[in-house]
Amino acid sequence: MASTLAKHLLPSSLLPTTCNNSTQSPKHHPSAAAAAFRSHFHGLKLSISTTTTPSSSSSGLTSSKTSLLLTVVAGKVNKGSVPPSFTLKDQDGKSVSLSKFKGKPVVVYFYPADETPGCTKQACAFRDSYEKFKKAGAQVVGISGDDAASHKAFAKKYKLPFTLLSDEGNKVRKDWGVPSDLFGTLPGRQTYVLDKNGVVQLIYNNQFQPEKHIDETLKLLQSL
Repeated sequence: MASTLAKHLLPSSLLPTTCNNSTQSPKHHPSAAAAAFRSHFHGLKLSISTTTTPSSSSSGLTSSKTSLLLTVVAGKVNKGSVPPSFTLKDQDGKSVSLSKFKGKPVVVYFYPADETPGCTKQACAFRDSYEKFKKAGAQVVGISGDDAASHKAFAKKYKLPFTLLSDEGNKVRKDWGVPSDLFGTLPGRQTYVLDKNGVVQLIYNNQFQPEKHIDETLKLLQSL
């Protein structure tokens, strides 16, 4: 169902194609059936609860009411904070830790999936500007839920010179609080720039203009 919804809601630029290679009244007593759960949209919390209200009539009957509450939950990583560390496999199956990049700026960008049009455009844009990132002394790291084999094929096909990490199960994405789009049907596209001390200096989110991530990150890096 989620994939069908995404198919109808996504702009054509995100549908499969190829790319160039180069969210005091009567007292209420919570019932045991009360439940709460977090939606796939990291940033939204959906709570469902059932309450029982004692009747004021002589019959002594009670009535139940179910309420739905949607609240916004702030992202876990903010500008000026140090994000949670991680160790993930890269496209060659080697373990890479965030701490490896301390001492130099690093661009960590979360993207939906390998080989999708927007993600391919974004990866190719990072590739084409890679020398500018190197000149700024920065490393580039892409993260998605694809496995290492997928990353390896993706990097080889488009000649990507930077590290791609496999976040299978999206644990790091959740730990960092990366929001999803389209009510959770599409993993979010969010970029972070960390300075040489590992402190976040920029958080940029733009699902439908993937190439703008490169412009914004370079602009910030050149000001550090």
